[in-house]
Amino acid sequence: MEIPLIDFSEAFSSRLADRERVAESLYRAGTRTGFFYMAGHGVPTALVEAQLDYSRRFFAMSKAQKQALHLRHSACRRGYENPGDQTLDAAAAPDLKESYYCGIDFPPDHPFVIAGYDSYGVSQWPDDLPGFREQMTKYLAAHRALCEKIMQITALALSLNEHYFDGTFTDPMITLRLLRYPPHPQQASRDAFGAGAHTDWGAVTTLAQDEVGGLQVLGAEGKWVDAVPIAGTFVVNFGDMMPRWTNGRIKSNLHRVINANASRQARYSVPFFFSPRYTATIAPVPTCVVPGERERYATCTAGEHITKMVDLTYGRGPARTRSNAG
Repeated sequence: MEIPLIDFSEAFSSRLADRERVAESLYRAGTRTGFFYMAGHGVPTALVEAQLDYSRRFFAMSKAQKQALHLRHSACRRGYENPGDQTLDAAAAPDLKESYYCGIDFPPDHPFVIAGYDSYGVSQWPDDLPGFREQMTKYLAAHRALCEKIMQITALALSLNEHYFDGTFTDPMITLRLLRYPPHPQQASRDAFGAGAHTDWGAVTTLAQDEVGGLQVLGAEGKWVDAVPIAGTFVVNFGDMMPRWTNGRIKSNLHRVINANASRQARYSVPFFFSPRYTATIAPVPTCVVPGERERYATCTAGEHITKMVDLTYGRGPARTRSNAG
């Protein structure tokens, strides 16, 4: 399979040998496509189902209710965005999706909030959807813990101390996003996509998706591979921080969404983006640069890269190229 399935249950074992077996599988997936299905993740099915249900309920609100929560009202890029507000692939038309962003709420006296860094501040919560904020908070906490474990297993995969990355994720940039993809227009142009081809920008992404499908991953031979929904799993992929940390060994792979299902249903998905704190320096780890090997990426902070990609995909900067280098 171009997108392998990894049973992650042994990652929670107290036995190092068990965790190392998972690390071996994760390394193979990371160095081949940068994507895998995750089973045995420990997140309750009921929590995932409730998350997708609240997503459907959110997008079913009136246009006026959603516009009241638009991103333009937020200093930290939290809230609702209309179809066409973002263009993930500069060579394609604006994305057809609509979405909602939320994340960790940081107090106004936090240094990163005072500095005005992307992703630091408070979320905009709908008043007309009881239980919504509580559900988002529970889901965010569960996936934060899961991604922290993924990064510890990744450290083992790179022959590092298991807790090598832990300090990098204090005050992390975390984004929980709800996405709705309308059925693909039947007369759409060839450059129209629910989400254009792109790499993710952070360290790791977990994705819950409904049964509709539409996610495609660029395969090893340059062909698009369908990431068919598998019940009980998340789709997990590495973002741009990982090739920077591993000098290109672990991939941040292109993917896109085309909701062209025959049933003409909307597609709902919930990506959780886990990124280091804004000021974290991203440079190759010691085990990934051998003597005589050049560093393939310029050292940067996590915030510099994230902000650059936000600028490019929301029209705040020059046209973007489809590159893993960022």
